[in-house]
Amino acid sequence: MSDMDFEKVNGLILLDKDEGVTSFSCDSEIKRLLGTKKVGHIGTLDPFATGLLPVCVGKGLRYIRFAGGFDKSYQCECVFGTSTDTFDKDGEVTGGRKPDPDELNRLIESDFKEVRDAFSEIGKIRSQIPPKYSAKKINGKKAYELARGGIEVELKPHPVIIHKIDILSIETVEDTFMVRFDIRCSKGTYIRTICDDVGKELGFGAYAKSLRRTGNGPFDIKDSYTVAKIKEMMEEGDTSFITDASSIIGDMPELKLNEVQSSMVRCGKKLIAAPFSDITSKYPSDTFYRATHEGDVIAVLYLSEEDGYERLRIERMLA
Repeated sequence: MSDMDFEKVNGLILLDKDEGVTSFSCDSEIKRLLGTKKVGHIGTLDPFATGLLPVCVGKGLRYIRFAGGFDKSYQCECVFGTSTDTFDKDGEVTGGRKPDPDELNRLIESDFKEVRDAFSEIGKIRSQIPPKYSAKKINGKKAYELARGGIEVELKPHPVIIHKIDILSIETVEDTFMVRFDIRCSKGTYIRTICDDVGKELGFGAYAKSLRRTGNGPFDIKDSYTVAKIKEMMEEGDTSFITDASSIIGDMPELKLNEVQSSMVRCGKKLIAAPFSDITSKYPSDTFYRATHEGDVIAVLYLSEEDGYERLRIERMLA
């Protein structure tokens, strides 16, 4: 092991989460490996799910608040013929029925048109009820904790956006069928709920057999590392798995500050917004801006009107 001081490490790790572990246990593993206390992830994944889990380390945690609205991308395998209470493979069977031979043959002969149509309709949804076995909080308690305690709770619909849903394949599996699909959606979308909803719509029941996150905001699974790979790299003294956390706000509109403006912001002062009006006029009034000086991120700023004049105030100091 290298004698590098990981306690001083700050940045972002794109982790490829393994199946069967929680997102918070991934945080703990990174803490243990780097010997640091400041670790937090962006976008919790269910234990049965795998894939992209961005993890902020040290001062990288300053950026995490700006990642809450990231869209997500997933690849899912949905098996029809069985329903479970958790809407995934780990739950207790609650119902469902497999297609009889004639039904299955008709589906095959039509190239599963009815199934494709059902997914197309699901792709138009604009609200969704979270599963009772989820981390959604109700009066300070997680829904799954209440459900496991035998407490019935009413979960209210919340708005979601399905940007696109693409069926990759439909194949027969034993005496039923399975759909593999890609989906890009807004935060807070439960893919296993989509499986359950389509299963109900078709009358067979369905559950998520596998779920892999392939995208989280600007980040892609192809750039991620498993815990095993990170351990291997650390043994070789390679820390390239830790990147600049400022990439989290890379899509924010940029305001390039001069030396004087940069010094003012570093001292906690507001800026007159007029010199930046050619940029700020293009965006809504509640937009956050990435303030930089000579390529370095200084702060996140936002517009505020005072005495009839617009100022740029500091939302978060990052220098």
